[in-house]
Amino acid sequence: YKTVFSGPPYFESFSKLDAEAVLRRLATTRRNITLLAVTEADEVAGFGIAVPLAAFPAVARELTGLVPLAHTAYLAELGVAPDWRGQGLGKALTKERIRLLDNAAFSHVVLRVGEGSGSADMYRNLHFTDMGVDMEVAHKRIDGKVSRDTRFFMSRVLSQVQLD
Repeated sequence: YKTVFSGPPYFESFSKLDAEAVLRRLATTRRNITLLAVTEADEVAGFGIAVPLAAFPAVARELTGLVPLAHTAYLAELGVAPDWRGQGLGKALTKERIRLLDNAAFSHVVLRVGEGSGSADMYRNLHFTDMGVDMEVAHKRIDGKVSRDTRFFMSRVLSQVQLD
């Protein structure tokens, strides 16, 4: 986690405790999907986590009226270790998270992607579209300063479910 997000485009600084807290929170969220891609040497090459959007009120607030909040999954994290980038692992983790979502419960899936991130093209190729909404995120950077960057939202319709 620390290695993935300390590089471009985020340059974020996480302590070991911070990273563990983020992963613990996501992995213990009800109805989460947590995937790890592990090498033959038992090293994590990548990870992907999906949770119900309602588990992230700050993110859900930004999307109120645009997607059915109770029926939307949030692709909260995707990370690929530097040595494994460009080999399709991020795409595979994203496709598998979507495949594992309960289509009877979730009609939409959303995610945030950083400006300047090469991930946006991958998501477009997986039928995600830009929602025209962005969000500023403040975080401590590897230079020790706290700064903001813009993340924009993308979405994809999964199924037509009976909405509440």
